[in-house]
Amino acid sequence: MFTGIVQGTGEVTSIADGDSVRRFSIKMCGLSDELEMGASVSVDGVCLTATGMDGSTVDFDAVPETLERSTLGELSVGDSVNLERALRMGDELGGHVLSGHIMATAEVLSRTEVGEGVDMGISIPSGIRPFVMEKGFIAVDGISLTVGSVRAESFDVHLIPETLERTTIGSKAEGALVNIEVDPMTQAVVETVARMLESGR
Repeated sequence: MFTGIVQGTGEVTSIADGDSVRRFSIKMCGLSDELEMGASVSVDGVCLTATGMDGSTVDFDAVPETLERSTLGELSVGDSVNLERALRMGDELGGHVLSGHIMATAEVLSRTEVGEGVDMGISIPSGIRPFVMEKGFIAVDGISLTVGSVRAESFDVHLIPETLERTTIGSKAEGALVNIEVDPMTQAVVETVARMLESGR
C-alpha cells in the first residue's frame, strides 16, 4: 500500500526487454537505503517489485499488461519518475490509501500557471468517470491530489509549489499522458450503491 505522498524522484538509467518482462533500472539515491529485494515501490504510481540492486540503482520488472495499462511503456532512458516506498506499520498516512494498480491513463488537456502554482486540466477516461468527484481524492502519477472542478470529460487539479518541486508533474505539458488511480473508498461506495439500485433495494 502507498499514500500518494511522493518521497522523491528517480532517473531511469537503463531499459532492457526480456522474454516476458521489461526491466527498468532506476537510480533511487537515498530512497534505496535499507530497501530489500522483493520490496514494493510505487514508480509513477505503478506498484513494482525490486528485483535487483546495485548501490542506489534498483531494477524493476514490468509485464506486458502493466506496460499497456500505464505510461511505463513510454519511458525512455534519462526520464525522471515519481517514487514512493511502500507504507509501513506506524507510518503517517498523509495522502490517501493507494494500491499502485493503475486503472487508466489520461491526457493533460491544459496547464495554467497561477501565481507560484499550476492549474491542470486532465481528461477523464470513460471507465473511471463515476469515481471522479469534486473535492474527492485521485492519484495522478502516484501523487495524491484533491479533485477541483469536474466536467463531463475532464477534471482540474490545483498544484502547489511543493508538489511541483518534489514530483515530475510540473514537467507535464499539454498532450502528456499520466497514470490514474481513483480513491478505492470512493470506488467501493459508488459500486455498492449502484448494485443496490440495480437490485431495487
